[in-house]
Amino acid sequence: MATPRTTAEQGGFTFPQIAIALQTVALFFQAVTAGLLLSSSHGELLHGIGARVMYGASMLYVLAAILAWRPGGGSPRPILYASGFLVLASAQVVLGIARMPSLHVPLGVLMFGLSLLALGRTLATRERARSGPRP
Repeated sequence: MATPRTTAEQGGFTFPQIAIALQTVALFFQAVTAGLLLSSSHGELLHGIGARVMYGASMLYVLAAILAWRPGGGSPRPILYASGFLVLASAQVVLGIARMPSLHVPLGVLMFGLSLLALGRTLATRERARSGPRP
């Protein structure tokens, strides 16, 4: 009996993969607009908009992790990662509003690095699934 193929096996991206990619792009945008804060009056507006998008992307990542876990009964570990990231995003927003760049900037760098690692992990898992079992 043939087993049904999942979206990832067919070549498409899954909801959690799209959510983590959106989160990573939003964080990169935040880094760019943080640089614009130093040289332009538009930087603050763009950084504020980007902060809302980044926070929304973090919430979307939590939702995607829950929806991916629930029907398949897989490991809830991605939910833990996504929730932890949402906590970091919340701290980042608070530090930004409090204008504490000595903590806000390093936390932003950490968040971008962690998001990039999570994206790399999901894409590597996708590649392994597409290439089939190893001999």
